[in-house]
Amino acid sequence: MHEMSITESIVEICEENSGGRRVISVTLEVGALSGVVPEAVEFCFDACTRDTLMEGAKLHIERVPAVACCLDCRGRSGVSTFYDSCPACGGYRMELLSGNELRVKELEVE
Repeated sequence: MHEMSITESIVEICEENSGGRRVISVTLEVGALSGVVPEAVEFCFDACTRDTLMEGAKLHIERVPAVACCLDCRGRSGVSTFYDSCPACGGYRMELLSGNELRVKELEVE
């Protein structure tokens, strides 16, 4: 489960940016095509924050839908894989606009 190491990295990022203060909550953006399972991150969060400045912090996960733009017809649409075709023209030259994010969006400290 690579989410354990991802969650450990999230904790490190938050602690480095907390200014030495206790972290109350973290908002995390997770894209639909990021390869990260939000429920697994939630499961790992308590274990990874134990005995840190983040112990007891609330984790808020915002799921970001995958949206792509067709480079042929310029149409935008939701996608479920990196290789979806354009629903308007059937083309495969799709540029992913959102959905591969994995970032700490917000950090609340005391």
